[in-house]
Amino acid sequence: MDHHLLCGLAANPALPPELVDRLISVADDDLADDLACRADLSRAQALALAERVEEGAVRLAYEGRLTAADIAPVAQPAAALALLGRGAGRPEWARLLAADPDHERREKLAACPGLPSDVVDTLAADPDVRVVAELALWTTTPDITVRLATHPHAEVRRAVAANEVTPPATLAALLTGASHPAARHCLVCDREEIPFVHDPQCSRPDCDLSAGASCDGSHESTAHRTQEAALRNPTTPVESVVAFADHPSMLLRWALATREDLPRDTYARLASDPTPGIRADIAENPAIDEALIRAMADDRDPAVRRALAHHPRAPLDVLTRLAATAKVGGTLLPRVADASPAEIEDLASSPDPAARRLVAHRRDLPPGIRDRLADDPDAKVVKAVAPHPGLTEAQLRAMVDRHGVRVLAKVATNSDATPALLEELTRHEPPVRKAFREIARHRAAPASALLACLKDSQAGPIAAAHPALPPLVITELLTDTDWQVAEAAASNPSLPLAVMSDLAWHRD
Repeated sequence: MDHHLLCGLAANPALPPELVDRLISVADDDLADDLACRADLSRAQALALAERVEEGAVRLAYEGRLTAADIAPVAQPAAALALLGRGAGRPEWARLLAADPDHERREKLAACPGLPSDVVDTLAADPDVRVVAELALWTTTPDITVRLATHPHAEVRRAVAANEVTPPATLAALLTGASHPAARHCLVCDREEIPFVHDPQCSRPDCDLSAGASCDGSHESTAHRTQEAALRNPTTPVESVVAFADHPSMLLRWALATREDLPRDTYARLASDPTPGIRADIAENPAIDEALIRAMADDRDPAVRRALAHHPRAPLDVLTRLAATAKVGGTLLPRVADASPAEIEDLASSPDPAARRLVAHRRDLPPGIRDRLADDPDAKVVKAVAPHPGLTEAQLRAMVDRHGVRVLAKVATNSDATPALLEELTRHEPPVRKAFREIARHRAAPASALLACLKDSQAGPIAAAHPALPPLVITELLTDTDWQVAEAAASNPSLPLAVMSDLAWHRD
């Protein structure tokens, strides 16, 4: 039996309880993951699955479908960690796992909330620096971050710098290196003879150092990453970070660009940075004012202009200009989503098609404006409004008649598209592959349209899972040469019960 078919069957919402039981009895890790996601899994079935496959227990624990009484921490340590990660485990589990010889389990434990203080102390003194660094990153106790900020290993200090519960004074000290004794180790000098610079093209299969990692005794690459983490940390005092707007390191300047507490002149300096990515992050930053938004609208980089278009306070006249030059795509921009009724009318009545296109992406337009945009002479405007609910079959057909392939896929996404229209779209010449994918997932797609979609390699797996397919066709698809199609057919709720039973009980 193809394993993909069993996985598809495990996800089939129409699978009866007795067949769910059967799949639980033969489950492996992959099958258990699919079964654990079933909304109809009973408590008895959840317990049976957890007992058979620990990966299934982990998923069930994360989703809150198992309690501490259901888990044996010695036999099921991963599931115990999952419950501890949700704050639903038992303190004695944490003490047990803190002494686990597997460092990966101790790392996962270090990221769990609400650990007993004695467990935190044990993890803070762990001989594996990766465990201590994980604790430093996730602890919610400021006193622990203050203690670990002077840890002799630079990697632990870097994690402290990223933790938002770290006190501002400690972050400022990590940023400048002042008042803390120098670190004695880093991940680089732990493993390599210094001075050492990691080759970005390193081919050693057992090497996990980051590209460009280096140490000459000062742990410089880790120190740099510590500064970057502190600059990104919103708890770091603004007076400690502003000087980095002119730092020679592009990465350190970039770390400032998403902060929302900088002075206006600092944002202005970063808005003229030579690195486009920095300017793009500034363009999206909600803290910049209208004057800077207008100044950035003529930025030479299209990615910066696209980012600016997504600013929630971008003036509508700036947005219209950006829409014509920045390729803002088929999305509803935040400022347009918040437009008032008067602004919506102004945009929809604009002689500029770019302005009309902006408002056409809304899905709550008044019927009169919606219908006006549906008749727009500009194909991009029609394409944007085509998915809007409330459009009639006649209006959708008229869009395709006027604009053809340019709007066909978007028409197929309209929730009010009729079965007859969807079938007609599959026969359009020339065919539009993206339309087949949209038709295959449309709730109203008739069998005739789905059969056409099955012929497309990308739409085929989507269509194979559609319940409107005839049961005989679904059954035949179980032997399709494309495993994705076969698995999707096995997950189809219209698959005959007798076939489901055959799949569940047949084992090679």
